[in-house]
Amino acid sequence: MYVFVNTNLDNRLKAELQQQLPEDITAVFRHDLPQEEQKKAFLSADFIMGNPPASWFSQPLPNVKFWQLDSAGFDGYKHVDLKGVVANMGDYFAWPCAETMLAGILAIYRCIPELAVLQSCSEWVGAPIRERTGLLRHKQVVILGTGTIGQAMRQMLSGFACSIQMLARTDPHADLHSAEDLKAVLPHTDIVVNCLPGTATGFFSAELINAMKPGSLYANVGRGSTTDEAALVEALQSGRIGSAVLDVTAQEPLSADNPLWTMPNVLLTQHTGGGQPDEDAGKVTQFLKNLTRFRAGEALENGVDLARGY
Repeated sequence: MYVFVNTNLDNRLKAELQQQLPEDITAVFRHDLPQEEQKKAFLSADFIMGNPPASWFSQPLPNVKFWQLDSAGFDGYKHVDLKGVVANMGDYFAWPCAETMLAGILAIYRCIPELAVLQSCSEWVGAPIRERTGLLRHKQVVILGTGTIGQAMRQMLSGFACSIQMLARTDPHADLHSAEDLKAVLPHTDIVVNCLPGTATGFFSAELINAMKPGSLYANVGRGSTTDEAALVEALQSGRIGSAVLDVTAQEPLSADNPLWTMPNVLLTQHTGGGQPDEDAGKVTQFLKNLTRFRAGEALENGVDLARGY
């Protein structure tokens, strides 16, 4: 049996993976193969590590027993029909994503972007900025999505004594279950944190944006496609809502003429939210851990249903 490794690992991690694989499993590294042989090797694999091109799944994969994605998101694979089990990297990327959103929200409230610009210009303003700072403490927050990122956000925001509601369509433990539920609470909500997957395309609509509390903050670390970006830009430009922290946008990278670049009430973190030291080593560790669980007949960590999107 062999594992097709789509992830582009360096030589150190290739060696570590090969050393730790069971004796009856061999690693085949996509990027070590000639281009014309890569798909053929993929189609014969027993296990997959990483995110191969979605188009490769158009042919049957009768041998695949377990597939470990190397990302948290997987909406590009929602039409893949696979008999084997699948897991993502939800927990691994949840904490850095949540920390990025927390950092961005705090930065907005404490005027950090403005202060950083002033520092780069050697300009001292001081006291007038104090009057415009805000507090995260005791804010009313709605988190869209109860997955790993949403849960990490809830834990972090709880430390600021925030009042938190969570939205999820099918999670019985969520506080809100529909756009109508959300619309009813938005006029009283200070912060909306979007952690939705790409399968929720267009969910945060113009209608919901227009229902937000004046001066409120919108943060998105899910997918840019889940938000009506034109309506968001209009609401930010008009002052109908106060600010936004965006790790993801509808188009990435943003076009040079996109107004989000120059809006002082917008903080762009450029899809760096999941970043952390030695990411690929973590992917190897997670693959090996789940491979062991799979072969022992145990449930996978971060098992997902491709068709359902979570």
